[in-house]
Amino acid sequence: MFGYYFKLGLRNLRRNPALTALMVLTLAIGVAASVSTLTILHVMSGNPMPHKSERMISVVFNNGPLEGYSPGDKPNDDQVSYTDAMNLQASGQGARRTAMMGLGGTIQPDRKDIAPFVVTGGGPYRDFFAMFEIPFLHGQAWSEADDKAGADVMVLTRALSEKLYGNDNPVGRRLRYNGFDFLITGVIDNWDPIPRFHRIVGMGAFDEEDEFFLPMATAVRHEWNNSGSTNCTSSAGAGYQAFIRSECTWIQFWFELHSAADRAALQDWIDGYAAEQRKLGRMPRNAPNHLYNLTEWLEHLKVVGNDNKLSAWLAFGFLLLCLVNTVGLLLAKFSVRAPEVGVRRALGASRKEIFHQFLVETAVIGLAGGVLGLLLALGALGLISLQSKELALVARMDWAMLCVTFAMAVAAAILAGLLPTWRACQVTPALQLKSQ
Repeated sequence: MFGYYFKLGLRNLRRNPALTALMVLTLAIGVAASVSTLTILHVMSGNPMPHKSERMISVVFNNGPLEGYSPGDKPNDDQVSYTDAMNLQASGQGARRTAMMGLGGTIQPDRKDIAPFVVTGGGPYRDFFAMFEIPFLHGQAWSEADDKAGADVMVLTRALSEKLYGNDNPVGRRLRYNGFDFLITGVIDNWDPIPRFHRIVGMGAFDEEDEFFLPMATAVRHEWNNSGSTNCTSSAGAGYQAFIRSECTWIQFWFELHSAADRAALQDWIDGYAAEQRKLGRMPRNAPNHLYNLTEWLEHLKVVGNDNKLSAWLAFGFLLLCLVNTVGLLLAKFSVRAPEVGVRRALGASRKEIFHQFLVETAVIGLAGGVLGLLLALGALGLISLQSKELALVARMDWAMLCVTFAMAVAAAILAGLLPTWRACQVTPALQLKSQ
Protein backbone atom coordinates (compact mmCIF):
# COMPACT_ATOMS: atom_id res chain seq x y z
CA MET A 1 0.00 0.00 0.00
CA PHE A 2 2.91 2.34 0.60
CA GLY A 3 3.74 2.43 -3.10
CA TYR A 4 0.12 3.20 -3.95
CA TYR A 5 -0.07 5.96 -1.34
CA PHE A 6 3.22 7.38 -2.61
CA LYS A 7 1.92 7.58 -6.19
CA LEU A 8 -1.30 9.07 -4.86
CA GLY A 9 0.71 11.67 -2.97
CA LEU A 10 2.58 12.64 -6.13
CA ARG A 11 -0.72 12.95 -8.00
CA ASN A 12 -2.26 15.07 -5.26
CA LEU A 13 0.59 17.57 -5.49
CA ARG A 14 -1.01 18.74 -8.74
CA ARG A 15 -4.52 19.10 -7.33
CA ASN A 16 -3.82 22.51 -5.81
CA PRO A 17 -0.49 23.59 -7.28
CA ALA A 18 -0.43 27.05 -5.68
CA LEU A 19 -1.00 25.71 -2.16
CA THR A 20 1.41 22.83 -2.71
CA ALA A 21 4.12 25.15 -4.02
CA LEU A 22 3.68 27.42 -1.01
CA MET A 23 4.04 24.48 1.40
CA VAL A 24 7.13 23.13 -0.37
CA LEU A 25 8.74 26.57 -0.50
CA THR A 26 7.98 27.30 3.17
CA LEU A 27 9.45 23.99 4.22
CA ALA A 28 12.46 24.37 1.90
CA ILE A 29 13.36 27.82 3.22
CA GLY A 30 13.23 26.60 6.82
CA VAL A 31 15.31 23.53 6.03
CA ALA A 32 17.85 25.52 4.00
CA ALA A 33 18.37 28.08 6.77
CA SER A 34 18.81 25.46 9.49
CA VAL A 35 20.93 23.09 7.39
CA SER A 36 23.27 25.87 6.21
CA THR A 37 23.94 26.93 9.79
CA LEU A 38 24.16 23.34 11.02
CA THR A 39 26.61 22.46 8.22
CA ILE A 40 29.00 25.23 9.24
CA LEU A 41 28.68 24.24 12.91
CA HIS A 42 29.23 20.58 11.97
CA VAL A 43 32.47 21.36 10.10
CA MET A 44 33.74 23.75 12.78
CA SER A 45 33.11 21.28 15.60
CA GLY A 46 34.45 18.25 13.75
CA ASN A 47 37.13 15.96 15.15
CA PRO A 48 40.06 15.94 12.68
CA MET A 49 41.53 12.70 14.08
CA PRO A 50 38.71 10.77 15.79
CA HIS A 51 40.61 7.47 15.89
CA LYS A 52 43.44 8.87 18.03
CA SER A 53 42.17 12.14 19.49
CA GLU A 54 42.33 10.72 23.04
CA ARG A 55 46.05 10.03 22.56
CA MET A 56 46.99 13.44 21.16
CA ILE A 57 47.94 15.64 24.13
CA SER A 58 48.78 19.35 24.23
CA VAL A 59 50.60 20.82 27.24
CA VAL A 60 50.12 24.22 28.90
CA PHE A 61 52.17 25.56 31.81
CA ASN A 62 51.48 28.67 33.85
CA ASN A 63 54.96 30.15 33.81
CA GLY A 64 54.08 33.81 34.40
CA PRO A 65 55.52 35.94 37.24
CA LEU A 66 53.98 36.17 40.72
CA GLU A 67 53.29 39.88 40.29
CA GLY A 68 49.56 40.43 39.77
CA TYR A 69 48.77 36.73 40.04
CA SER A 70 45.93 35.30 42.11
CA PRO A 71 45.53 31.53 42.67
CA GLY A 72 43.14 30.14 40.10
CA ASP A 73 44.03 32.65 37.38
CA LYS A 74 44.36 31.15 33.93
CA PRO A 75 47.81 30.76 32.28
CA ASN A 76 49.05 33.82 30.45
CA ASP A 77 49.07 31.86 27.17
CA ASP A 78 48.19 28.48 25.64
CA GLN A 79 51.71 27.89 24.35
CA VAL A 80 55.02 27.04 26.01
CA SER A 81 58.38 28.76 26.23
CA TYR A 82 61.43 27.65 24.26
CA THR A 83 63.07 26.28 27.42
CA ASP A 84 60.06 24.10 28.23
CA ALA A 85 59.64 23.02 24.61
CA MET A 86 63.25 21.80 24.39
CA ASN A 87 63.01 19.98 27.74
CA LEU A 88 59.78 18.28 26.70
CA GLN A 89 61.26 17.38 23.32
CA ALA A 90 64.22 15.70 25.03
CA SER A 91 62.08 14.01 27.68
CA GLY A 92 61.38 10.77 25.82
CA GLN A 93 57.78 10.86 27.08
CA GLY A 94 55.02 9.41 24.92
CA ALA A 95 55.29 7.51 21.67
CA ARG A 96 56.12 10.67 19.74
CA ARG A 97 56.45 14.38 20.50
CA THR A 98 56.95 17.62 18.64
CA ALA A 99 57.35 21.29 19.28
CA MET A 100 56.15 23.65 16.57
CA MET A 101 56.61 27.30 15.68
CA GLY A 102 55.21 29.39 12.86
CA LEU A 103 57.36 30.54 9.95
CA GLY A 104 57.02 33.08 7.21
CA GLY A 105 59.50 34.18 4.56
CA THR A 106 60.27 34.63 0.90
CA ILE A 107 60.90 31.98 -1.73
CA GLN A 108 63.12 32.85 -4.67
CA PRO A 109 62.25 30.39 -7.46
CA ASP A 110 64.78 29.19 -10.03
CA ARG A 111 62.24 29.84 -12.75
CA LYS A 112 62.51 33.30 -14.23
CA ASP A 113 58.80 33.45 -14.97
CA ILE A 114 57.94 33.36 -11.25
CA ALA A 115 58.81 36.36 -9.13
CA PRO A 116 59.84 35.91 -5.47
CA PHE A 117 56.79 35.46 -3.24
CA VAL A 118 55.93 35.15 0.43
CA VAL A 119 54.97 31.81 1.98
CA THR A 120 53.90 30.69 5.44
CA GLY A 121 54.70 27.39 7.08
CA GLY A 122 55.56 25.51 10.24
CA GLY A 123 58.72 24.56 12.06
CA PRO A 124 58.14 21.19 13.79
CA TYR A 125 60.27 18.13 14.56
CA ARG A 126 60.22 15.10 12.25
CA ASP A 127 57.78 13.21 14.52
CA PHE A 128 55.17 15.74 13.44
CA PHE A 129 54.52 13.97 10.14
CA ALA A 130 53.91 10.56 11.69
CA MET A 131 51.95 11.97 14.64
CA PHE A 132 49.46 13.74 12.43
CA GLU A 133 49.48 11.00 9.76
CA ILE A 134 50.48 13.33 6.97
CA PRO A 135 50.63 11.48 3.61
CA PHE A 136 53.59 11.94 1.29
CA LEU A 137 53.34 12.29 -2.47
CA HIS A 138 57.11 12.24 -3.02
CA GLY A 139 60.02 11.53 -0.73
CA GLN A 140 59.76 11.59 3.04
CA ALA A 141 60.34 13.69 6.15
CA TRP A 142 63.83 14.84 7.07
CA SER A 143 65.95 12.62 9.31
CA GLU A 144 66.47 12.72 13.07
CA ALA A 145 70.05 13.82 12.37
CA ASP A 146 68.66 16.81 10.44
CA ASP A 147 66.61 17.74 13.52
CA LYS A 148 69.67 17.61 15.77
CA ALA A 149 71.90 19.51 13.34
CA GLY A 150 69.31 22.09 12.32
CA ALA A 151 69.99 21.23 8.69
CA ASP A 152 68.70 23.31 5.79
CA VAL A 153 66.07 20.82 4.65
CA MET A 154 62.45 21.37 3.73
CA VAL A 155 59.18 19.55 3.02
CA LEU A 156 56.76 21.20 0.58
CA THR A 157 53.01 20.88 0.25
CA ARG A 158 51.64 19.55 -3.00
CA ALA A 159 50.22 22.97 -3.93
CA LEU A 160 53.55 24.75 -3.47
CA SER A 161 55.44 21.99 -5.29
CA GLU A 162 53.13 22.18 -8.29
CA LYS A 163 53.41 25.95 -8.33
CA LEU A 164 57.20 25.76 -8.47
CA TYR A 165 57.85 22.53 -10.38
CA GLY A 166 54.61 21.49 -12.04
CA ASN A 167 54.13 17.72 -11.93
CA ASP A 168 57.86 16.99 -11.59
CA ASN A 169 59.25 15.33 -8.48
CA PRO A 170 61.38 18.00 -6.77
CA VAL A 171 62.91 15.73 -4.10
CA GLY A 172 66.69 16.22 -4.05
CA ARG A 173 66.52 19.69 -5.57
CA ARG A 174 67.38 22.87 -3.72
CA LEU A 175 65.03 25.77 -3.11
CA ARG A 176 66.12 29.20 -1.98
CA TYR A 177 64.18 30.41 1.07
CA ASN A 178 65.01 33.57 3.04
CA GLY A 179 68.38 33.75 1.30
CA PHE A 180 69.45 30.15 2.03
CA ASP A 181 69.39 27.04 -0.16
CA PHE A 182 67.22 24.27 1.28
CA LEU A 183 67.29 20.63 0.21
CA ILE A 184 63.79 19.32 -0.54
CA THR A 185 63.34 15.93 1.16
CA GLY A 186 59.66 15.39 0.48
CA VAL A 187 56.33 16.64 -0.84
CA ILE A 188 53.22 15.94 1.21
CA ASP A 189 49.98 15.00 -0.49
CA ASN A 190 46.70 16.76 0.23
CA TRP A 191 46.40 17.24 4.01
CA ASP A 192 43.77 19.72 5.06
CA PRO A 193 42.59 19.17 8.66
CA ILE A 194 39.64 21.28 9.80
CA PRO A 195 39.91 22.79 12.33
CA ARG A 196 43.67 23.45 12.09
CA PHE A 197 44.13 21.91 15.51
CA HIS A 198 47.90 21.42 15.34
CA ARG A 199 48.71 25.15 15.50
CA ILE A 200 45.50 27.00 16.33
CA VAL A 201 47.14 29.60 18.58
CA GLY A 202 49.65 30.53 15.93
CA MET A 203 47.60 30.33 12.75
CA GLY A 204 43.91 30.16 13.64
CA ALA A 205 41.49 27.24 13.43
CA PHE A 206 40.30 28.06 9.92
CA ASP A 207 43.20 29.93 8.37
CA GLU A 208 45.05 28.94 5.22
CA GLU A 209 47.10 25.74 5.40
CA ASP A 210 50.88 25.73 5.87
CA GLU A 211 52.78 25.74 2.59
CA PHE A 212 56.02 24.17 3.80
CA PHE A 213 57.74 22.67 6.83
CA LEU A 214 61.36 22.80 7.97
CA PRO A 215 63.08 21.77 11.22
CA MET A 216 62.46 24.04 14.19
CA ALA A 217 66.16 23.74 15.08
CA THR A 218 66.97 25.17 11.66
CA ALA A 219 64.77 28.20 12.24
CA VAL A 220 66.38 28.78 15.64
CA ARG A 221 69.89 28.39 14.17
CA HIS A 222 69.05 31.07 11.61
CA GLU A 223 67.50 33.15 14.42
CA TRP A 224 64.16 33.50 12.67
CA ASN A 225 61.30 34.89 14.69
CA ASN A 226 58.06 33.05 15.28
CA SER A 227 55.30 33.85 12.81
CA GLY A 228 52.21 33.87 14.97
CA SER A 229 51.30 34.51 18.59
CA THR A 230 54.13 35.44 20.97
CA ASN A 231 53.33 36.33 24.58
CA CYS A 232 55.89 37.92 26.92
CA THR A 233 54.80 38.79 30.47
CA SER A 234 58.13 40.55 31.12
CA SER A 235 61.00 41.95 29.10
CA ALA A 236 62.80 39.27 27.12
CA GLY A 237 66.03 41.20 26.96
CA ALA A 238 68.09 42.21 23.95
CA GLY A 239 68.95 39.81 21.17
CA TYR A 240 67.65 36.50 19.90
CA GLN A 241 69.44 34.33 22.46
CA ALA A 242 67.96 36.36 25.30
CA PHE A 243 64.54 35.91 23.73
CA ILE A 244 64.71 32.10 23.52
CA ARG A 245 66.01 31.93 27.12
CA SER A 246 63.13 34.09 28.35
CA GLU A 247 59.73 33.03 29.67
CA CYS A 248 58.02 34.24 26.49
CA THR A 249 55.56 31.64 25.23
CA TRP A 250 55.41 31.09 21.47
CA ILE A 251 55.62 27.34 20.80
CA GLN A 252 52.84 24.77 20.50
CA PHE A 253 53.76 21.36 21.91
CA TRP A 254 52.12 17.96 21.27
CA PHE A 255 52.61 14.49 22.70
CA GLU A 256 51.26 11.31 21.13
CA LEU A 257 50.68 8.62 23.76
CA HIS A 258 50.81 4.88 23.24
CA SER A 259 47.30 4.70 24.73
CA ALA A 260 44.85 7.04 26.43
CA ALA A 261 45.59 5.23 29.71
CA ASP A 262 49.11 6.75 29.68
CA ARG A 263 47.70 10.20 30.29
CA ALA A 264 47.85 9.92 34.10
CA ALA A 265 51.52 8.93 33.95
CA LEU A 266 52.29 11.86 31.66
CA GLN A 267 50.48 14.22 34.06
CA ASP A 268 52.63 12.93 36.94
CA TRP A 269 55.78 13.46 34.90
CA ILE A 270 54.71 16.97 33.86
CA ASP A 271 53.96 17.89 37.49
CA GLY A 272 57.33 16.52 38.56
CA TYR A 273 59.05 18.47 35.79
CA ALA A 274 57.35 21.70 36.88
CA ALA A 275 58.43 21.08 40.49
CA GLU A 276 62.05 20.69 39.36
CA GLN A 277 61.80 23.91 37.36
CA ARG A 278 60.54 25.77 40.43
CA LYS A 279 63.69 24.68 42.27
CA LEU A 280 65.61 26.42 39.48
CA GLY A 281 63.67 29.64 40.06
CA ARG A 282 61.12 29.21 37.28
CA MET A 283 57.30 28.83 37.36
CA PRO A 284 56.89 30.72 40.67
CA ARG A 285 53.09 30.62 40.50
CA ASN A 286 53.00 26.90 41.41
CA ALA A 287 49.79 26.65 39.38
CA PRO A 288 48.24 23.45 37.95
CA ASN A 289 49.77 22.13 34.74
CA HIS A 290 47.18 21.35 32.10
CA LEU A 291 47.01 18.49 29.61
CA TYR A 292 44.38 18.60 26.86
CA ASN A 293 43.53 15.85 24.44
CA LEU A 294 42.52 16.91 20.96
CA THR A 295 38.80 17.38 21.60
CA GLU A 296 39.45 19.10 24.94
CA TRP A 297 41.93 21.37 23.18
CA LEU A 298 39.32 22.49 20.66
CA GLU A 299 36.83 23.14 23.47
CA HIS A 300 39.44 24.96 25.56
CA LEU A 301 40.24 27.33 22.70
CA LYS A 302 36.52 27.80 21.97
CA VAL A 303 36.84 26.91 18.32
CA VAL A 304 33.05 26.79 18.27
CA GLY A 305 32.00 29.95 20.10
CA ASN A 306 28.72 30.72 21.80
CA ASP A 307 27.73 32.99 18.92
CA ASN A 308 27.97 30.04 16.50
CA LYS A 309 25.76 27.91 18.75
CA LEU A 310 23.29 30.77 19.12
CA SER A 311 23.11 31.11 15.33
CA ALA A 312 22.23 27.41 15.08
CA TRP A 313 19.45 27.75 17.67
CA LEU A 314 18.05 30.79 15.86
CA ALA A 315 18.08 28.88 12.58
CA PHE A 316 16.14 26.00 14.14
CA GLY A 317 13.74 28.52 15.64
CA PHE A 318 13.13 29.79 12.11
CA LEU A 319 12.53 26.18 10.98
CA LEU A 320 9.96 25.80 13.77
CA LEU A 321 8.19 28.93 12.54
CA CYS A 322 8.12 27.47 9.03
CA LEU A 323 6.66 24.24 10.43
CA VAL A 324 3.86 26.16 12.12
CA ASN A 325 3.01 27.80 8.80
CA THR A 326 3.16 24.40 7.09
CA VAL A 327 0.70 22.99 9.64
CA GLY A 328 -1.77 25.74 8.74
CA LEU A 329 -1.36 25.12 5.03
CA LEU A 330 -1.81 21.36 5.46
CA LEU A 331 -4.97 21.94 7.52
CA ALA A 332 -6.33 24.03 4.65
CA LYS A 333 -5.29 21.42 2.06
CA PHE A 334 -6.77 18.45 3.90
CA SER A 335 -9.97 20.21 5.00
CA VAL A 336 -11.18 20.58 1.41
CA ARG A 337 -10.79 16.82 0.97
CA ALA A 338 -13.26 15.93 3.71
CA PRO A 339 -15.84 14.62 1.16
CA GLU A 340 -13.20 12.31 -0.34
CA VAL A 341 -12.37 10.98 3.13
CA GLY A 342 -16.08 10.46 3.87
CA VAL A 343 -16.59 8.41 0.72
CA ARG A 344 -13.51 6.27 1.45
CA ARG A 345 -14.66 5.68 5.01
CA ALA A 346 -18.13 4.70 3.76
CA LEU A 347 -16.55 2.20 1.36
CA GLY A 348 -14.75 0.49 4.24
CA ALA A 349 -11.44 2.35 4.68
CA SER A 350 -10.35 2.47 8.32
CA ARG A 351 -9.07 5.52 10.16
CA LYS A 352 -5.66 3.85 10.20
CA GLU A 353 -5.60 3.57 6.42
CA ILE A 354 -6.68 7.19 6.00
CA PHE A 355 -3.97 8.22 8.45
CA HIS A 356 -1.31 6.30 6.52
CA GLN A 357 -2.43 7.78 3.20
CA PHE A 358 -2.31 11.38 4.35
CA LEU A 359 0.95 10.87 6.25
CA VAL A 360 2.63 9.48 3.13
CA GLU A 361 1.36 12.53 1.22
CA THR A 362 2.99 14.83 3.75
CA ALA A 363 6.22 12.81 3.37
CA VAL A 364 6.06 13.42 -0.39
CA ILE A 365 5.77 17.15 0.31
CA GLY A 366 8.73 16.82 2.67
CA LEU A 367 10.78 15.07 0.00
CA ALA A 368 10.03 17.84 -2.49
CA GLY A 369 10.88 20.41 0.19
CA GLY A 370 14.12 18.53 0.89
CA VAL A 371 15.24 18.67 -2.75
CA LEU A 372 14.48 22.37 -2.99
CA GLY A 373 15.93 22.99 0.49
CA LEU A 374 19.15 21.25 -0.52
CA LEU A 375 19.49 23.47 -3.59
CA LEU A 376 18.83 26.57 -1.50
CA ALA A 377 21.30 25.40 1.18
CA LEU A 378 24.02 24.79 -1.41
CA GLY A 379 23.39 28.24 -2.84
CA ALA A 380 23.54 29.82 0.62
CA LEU A 381 26.78 28.00 1.46
CA GLY A 382 28.23 29.11 -1.86
CA LEU A 383 27.45 32.74 -1.07
CA ILE A 384 28.87 32.37 2.45
CA SER A 385 32.11 30.85 1.12
CA LEU A 386 32.66 33.94 -1.05
CA GLN A 387 32.84 36.18 2.03
CA SER A 388 36.32 35.07 3.19
CA LYS A 389 38.87 32.27 2.90
CA GLU A 390 38.10 31.18 6.46
CA LEU A 391 34.39 30.79 5.70
CA ALA A 392 35.21 28.97 2.47
CA LEU A 393 36.81 26.21 4.58
CA VAL A 394 33.73 25.56 6.70
CA ALA A 395 30.90 26.37 4.27
CA ARG A 396 30.89 23.03 2.53
CA MET A 397 28.45 20.15 2.72
CA ASP A 398 29.51 16.52 3.10
CA TRP A 399 27.52 13.32 2.60
CA ALA A 400 26.45 13.24 6.24
CA MET A 401 24.86 16.68 6.00
CA LEU A 402 23.33 15.76 2.63
CA CYS A 403 21.49 12.87 4.28
CA VAL A 404 20.56 15.08 7.23
CA THR A 405 18.96 17.58 4.85
CA PHE A 406 16.55 15.03 3.37
CA ALA A 407 15.87 13.37 6.71
CA MET A 408 15.16 16.75 8.31
CA ALA A 409 12.82 17.83 5.51
CA VAL A 410 10.80 14.60 5.52
CA ALA A 411 10.71 14.45 9.34
CA ALA A 412 9.66 18.09 9.52
CA ALA A 413 6.87 17.55 7.00
CA ILE A 414 5.62 14.44 8.81
CA LEU A 415 5.72 16.29 12.12
CA ALA A 416 3.81 19.20 10.62
CA GLY A 417 1.31 16.78 9.08
CA LEU A 418 0.43 14.89 12.26
CA LEU A 419 -2.29 17.32 13.40
CA PRO A 420 -3.88 17.85 9.94
CA THR A 421 -3.76 14.10 9.31
CA TRP A 422 -5.40 13.36 12.66
CA ARG A 423 -8.10 15.95 11.90
CA ALA A 424 -8.73 14.32 8.52
CA CYS A 425 -9.26 10.94 10.22
CA GLN A 426 -12.03 12.38 12.39
CA VAL A 427 -14.34 13.02 9.44
CA THR A 428 -17.81 11.48 9.97
CA PRO A 429 -18.81 9.60 6.79
CA ALA A 430 -22.57 10.07 7.27
CA LEU A 431 -22.32 13.85 7.48
CA GLN A 432 -20.15 14.05 4.38
CA LEU A 433 -22.39 11.75 2.35
CA LYS A 434 -25.52 13.67 3.42
CA SER A 435 -23.95 16.95 2.25
CA GLN A 436 -23.13 15.62 -1.23
